Amino acid sequence: MPDYLDDLRLAHVLADAADAVTMDRFKALDLKVETKPDMTPVSEADKAAEELIRGQLHRARPRDAVLGEEYGIEGTGPRRWVVDPIDGTKNYVRGVPVWATLISLMEASEGGYQPVVGVVSAPALGRRWWAAQGYGAFTGRSLTKASRLRVSRVAKLADASFAYSSLSGWEEQGRLDGFLDLTREVWRTRAYGDFWPYMMVAEGSVDLCAEPELSLWDMAANAIIVTEAGGTFTGLDGRPGPHGGNAAASNGLLHDEMLEYLNRRR
Repeated sequence: MPDYLDDLRLAHVLADAADAVTMDRFKALDLKVETKPDMTPVSEADKAAEELIRGQLHRARPRDAVLGEEYGIEGTGPRRWVVDPIDGTKNYVRGVPVWATLISLMEASEGGYQPVVGVVSAPALGRRWWAAQGYGAFTGRSLTKASRLRVSRVAKLADASFAYSSLSGWEEQGRLDGFLDLTREVWRTRAYGDFWPYMMVAEGSVDLCAEPELSLWDMAANAIIVTEAGGTFTGLDGRPGPHGGNAAASNGLLHDEMLEYLNRRR
C-alpha cells in the first residue's frame, strides 16, 4: 500500500498557512464579500486562502493537479489536490465560528479519482481532523498530539442522532417527505451543517448525516476521514465516494436504512 504520510504532513502545512489567512480576516469589519453567479457568497479570505494553498502546492508538488472552489482545475495527472478554502462561507461572513478549510489529495484509480488524504481545519473552533488511506483518522492539534477517531456502534434508528444542513434542498428535489419520515424515526436531529456533521460521524458523536446537493470540494476530505474512522460515505444513490453530487455518511450500521428514507420521493 502506498505511504501517504508525507502528503498528509504537507496538507497540515497547507492548513496551517490557510488558518493564518482566514483567522486574520475573520470578523474583520472591512471584509470584502462578493456574490458568485450561483448566488453564493465569496470573501476575500476565500480567495486569499486558495491562492496561498495553490502557490505552496506548485512549489512542493509541481506535478500534481489542483482543483479548488474559487479557481477551478489546473494541471493533469494521476494525483489531484482538491481544496475548499472556506467551507461555510455564509457562517464566516456573519461571524459564526463553524467553518473550515478542506484539503484532500485524490488519486486516479479504476473507479475514478478517490481521496487518499484529507484534512479539515476549523481554526475558529480550535479543531482539526485528518486521515490518510490505510493510516486511520485522527483529531488533535498536531500529528503528534492526536487521538484516533472511531464511528459509533449505534445499530437502531430509534437510538440514532441525525445531522443535516437545511430543509430547502430536500424540498427542491422532492425528497422532503422521506427526509421528514427519517427525522421522525431517529432519536435526535440537529442542523449543524457544512463539514461539521461528517466530523461528528467520524468521532462517533453523530450517527448519520446527509446533504442533497454538494460539490466535490465539499466532500473529498470528509469522505476519507469518515471511511478511515470506520464509517460509510456514499452518494444518495449508494455509490461509494464523493462523486454523487450529494452525500450520506454514517457509522455503516444504519446506512442502508437512511438511504431508503432519503430516496423516497413524493
